[in-house]
Amino acid sequence: MTRGNQRDRDRERAQARAGNKGKTKDDGLTPEQRRERDAKALQEKAAKKAAQAAIGGSNGGGGNKTKK
Repeated sequence: MTRGNQRDRDRERAQARAGNKGKTKDDGLTPEQRRERDAKALQEKAAKKAAQAAIGGSNGGGGNKTKK
């Protein structure tokens, strides 16, 4: 049995499986709205991390440890 078109058929099947899983980000936001949303999320994340550092909590992230 010849397998000459197997690659082509597989590509077609892969495209059909992928469907609409493209790299497009269509969340209905303008670039400015997206920047504002992302900035707010980063500020909240930084505030949460600062609050945790203020109470002395540690997630085991030890960035300043040196090996001896």
